[in-house]
Amino acid sequence: MKSPALLVNKLTAVLVVLAATASAQPDRRAAIDVDSYKIQATLDPVQQTVSAKALVTFTPQEDRVSTVTFELNNALNLNSVTDGTGQTLQTTRGNQDYSVRVNFPQPLAKGTPATLAFDYSGRLSGTEESPVYGINFAAIKADHAYLMYPARWFPISGYTTDRYQMELTVSAPAGFKVLSSGLELPGQGGTLFKSTQPGFYGSLALVKGTAKRISAEGVTTDIWFEADKQGVAQAIGEETAKQMNFFTGIYGVPPQKNLTLVESGEGAPNGYSAPGILFLSPAGIGKQPSQRLLSNQITRQWFGNLISPVNRNHIWIVNGMARYAEIMYQEHLNGPSALESEIHDLYVDALTVTDAPVRQAARYDDYSPEFFAVTGSKGAATYNMLRWIIGDAAFQKTLKSVMDQYTNKPISTDDFRKVAEAAGGQNLQGFFIQWLESTGAPEFKMDYTIYRTQKGFRVMGKITQDLDTFRMPVELRIETEGNPEDKRVDVVGPTTDFSVDTFGKPRKVTIDPNGRMLRLSPAMRVAVAIRRGEQFVEISEYNEALREYQKALEVMKTSSLAHYRVGEVFFLQGNYQSAVNEFREALNGDNEPKWTEVWSHINMGKIFDVTQQRERAVNEYTLAIRTKDNTQGAQEEAAKYRQNPYTRKDTN
Repeated sequence: MKSPALLVNKLTAVLVVLAATASAQPDRRAAIDVDSYKIQATLDPVQQTVSAKALVTFTPQEDRVSTVTFELNNALNLNSVTDGTGQTLQTTRGNQDYSVRVNFPQPLAKGTPATLAFDYSGRLSGTEESPVYGINFAAIKADHAYLMYPARWFPISGYTTDRYQMELTVSAPAGFKVLSSGLELPGQGGTLFKSTQPGFYGSLALVKGTAKRISAEGVTTDIWFEADKQGVAQAIGEETAKQMNFFTGIYGVPPQKNLTLVESGEGAPNGYSAPGILFLSPAGIGKQPSQRLLSNQITRQWFGNLISPVNRNHIWIVNGMARYAEIMYQEHLNGPSALESEIHDLYVDALTVTDAPVRQAARYDDYSPEFFAVTGSKGAATYNMLRWIIGDAAFQKTLKSVMDQYTNKPISTDDFRKVAEAAGGQNLQGFFIQWLESTGAPEFKMDYTIYRTQKGFRVMGKITQDLDTFRMPVELRIETEGNPEDKRVDVVGPTTDFSVDTFGKPRKVTIDPNGRMLRLSPAMRVAVAIRRGEQFVEISEYNEALREYQKALEVMKTSSLAHYRVGEVFFLQGNYQSAVNEFREALNGDNEPKWTEVWSHINMGKIFDVTQQRERAVNEYTLAIRTKDNTQGAQEEAAKYRQNPYTRKDTN
């Protein structure tokens, strides 16, 4: 269910604008495989600086490589880059893509390991421009610090795809403890963290004090939160244990049974999953555990850390499973009945971006709404449909087999498909082509006729849709005088004939009654248009939002949600008469979702307060209270303004 209030996420808002069109493909870079890092880093919380020396060993994957490219945070000054002989090499920095191009005097041979030594330093206070626009992955403060892998605080090649070993030594002032991934060992000049398997290491935090250790259900979680978050630490630790056990049953043995949770800072992503460590922002920690955030980030201990995509066009394997994990855990808690609304919202998000297939996701900006709609939501939708096609048992076998076969390795879509085919015992090439290499979704139409037979009844009909290459089983539900009967029909191409025999007299035939298929329909078109409008509102693009809402109303004039969202826009613009008109239309509409009623009354009450009609305002607040609907704290809001008038903020 979407919030009735305008929950403006400034981070997402900025990213929607920046990623409205897919980013251009970067210049071609010579293929290299980074084997290992040896990094010595010194952090100065007072000056908010880091100085580091990174020895990188890599192997060219092409012959006669004369230039290699790494990515390094623009805030870090590159003092020198030397080769294995100590010779200083020429470098070129590209501020737009955070690149460092290193030129060799003699070309490197394919398959022959080489080393580079980077010497660099700089200030990372959290106010610098981030490699991921609008999201802060690095900040060194007086009392704590965090440096995450996406910050490119050390030179990176093959972001999120090229796995490596690491020895990281971190020096910090007395009183600080260093947290990072890998085995913690005493080291010369600081704390040494050493990896045991190739992965994505290097994220770290500086903390003070002592961890709050939560032992629950056989899982121990160390929590490093600021003092004002200690009240929720126990609950988050217990929830982490529950989810670790649940997902261990789904995916298999975790890379680490016990996790460390550390608070990051304002402007950081709500969650980031490094090997053995979850970084949670103050918003991500909240006042009570966010089950969805924990499901998403804990799953990334397996999908993303234990296995990883061969390149970013295959990152749906990771992001899709992280998103689908949220749904699987809610299903575990609340039963199969919880799936319907969860899957509906997932499919709406998946259909908000249709201009490129999932297998071309690398064109989108990292962490942009488009990127997560394609790789996260559509990826999760693909998992959900695959689960239905091959069955629950084969689906779970697929997930565990993927872990068994690709632990500490990269995986491609074809690799994943072959594992699923082996588990499900069927050819899935067409399925993967349809949902991952193609765009669009089917919109079904159906005609049928009912005939009486000697043994009962026969339904003969035709299913049509407009995708030539579409082939997938579709569920039909035949409502009869007795129990309903569900049948599967293989839909192939634009037109498919079907014939289904039933014992009871059919009354109604419904296609895809359980909403398993990612497909278009009038109701789905309305929901997608509204969601796009909401995204525009988040960045104050009100005219674009109104255009999307109008698209929804052209399909369904009685959509209460569409009218409500239009009313919100007019309210924000100060166009109060138009806002009242739309809120009244919402009350006279289909009442879906039901919270549109209580919040329409509240917003009309606010408008009447602003326009000095207190008696009418009180009446609206009273009507809101009578609904007894407390969605998003509606009852408290209505009672508050019935007691004291709503006043709008001064505007310039």
